Amino acid sequence: MKIVQWSTGNVGRHAIAGIDARPDLELAGVWVSSKDKEGKDAGELAGLGRTLGVTATTDADALLALKPDCVVYTAMADDRLMEAVEDLKRFLAAGINVVSSGPVFLQFPDGVVPPEMSDPIREAARDGGASLWVNGVDPGFANDWLPLVLTGVCERIEEVRCLEILDYSTYDNGKVLFDIMGFGKPMDELPLLLQPGVLSLAWGSVVRQLAAGLDVELDAVEENYERLPAPETFEIASGTVKEGTVAALHFEVRGMLNGRPVCVLEHITRLRPDLGPDWQQPTGQGCYRVQVTGEPNYTLDLRLLGTDGDHNTAGLKATAMRLVNAIPAVVAAPPGLLTALDLPLVTGRGLVRR
Repeated sequence: MKIVQWSTGNVGRHAIAGIDARPDLELAGVWVSSKDKEGKDAGELAGLGRTLGVTATTDADALLALKPDCVVYTAMADDRLMEAVEDLKRFLAAGINVVSSGPVFLQFPDGVVPPEMSDPIREAARDGGASLWVNGVDPGFANDWLPLVLTGVCERIEEVRCLEILDYSTYDNGKVLFDIMGFGKPMDELPLLLQPGVLSLAWGSVVRQLAAGLDVELDAVEENYERLPAPETFEIASGTVKEGTVAALHFEVRGMLNGRPVCVLEHITRLRPDLGPDWQQPTGQGCYRVQVTGEPNYTLDLRLLGTDGDHNTAGLKATAMRLVNAIPAVVAAPPGLLTALDLPLVTGRGLVRR
């Protein structure tokens, strides 16, 4: 299958490596947004230490003219939602399948956004005869298939809770950390992520999809958060966090049924491991945790660690490979806006080193 990689940032560079690792996929083109990257080999942009013979370009039309089987879309979408939606519609209308890391509400949009936001995507997919699948690790694998598989060995379920417990100090993305999440900002300043309704827009798809997988119709989705200040000034990969500014964030998005939470997405994000000692702690450097309360009770921890020793590298790779490894299934699926509930089991077929 011919694949075009769309962007080479924190996730895209790992997607290039993943495409190259699969014997059934051929990297046909790479789109970049900056002139600084244009003309560079994909292998260099991915940090592979070797060339792949594919040169990056800013010419979107030329890449679409290649008629790839699939585009791996990992361009930043958090601060450009409508532009990203327009990109996806363009690919689908051209008959090109897409696996994408965003916008995250498209992971499971029903009940999360009004139909006028998702229907044009579905129409473009129908008109072009192509499919779109939005996923990753969170929102994605850590809170769709992982918890749903665990519920398959339950007798009774009271609550399914999916947690991300990570130290973001090594995550080098100032726009996300400072501008969107509000780290390093005054405690009385409300960032984009914590504006009313934004948490439910970003992760409401998680609790809605879990509920759908469990045949539950939620009464409501609620959100809450708390933050902690930095006890002194310190440095992280993305910059300086000054004393008294936001250094830890805990939030929940709760799917409610009869006045109680039944499907919960919870994030505990620290910039130092000593912050928020009373909040849940990870196993290892960081983890995704699933807690099922019922009969029996389960706790499942998914620890992350890249070969470079960093858990955030592992998270970025997991997001990239969740998309890349699903390409054959998405290409084979009927046209439309797909969810995790629509796909068959995706494995690492062909990835075992011989």
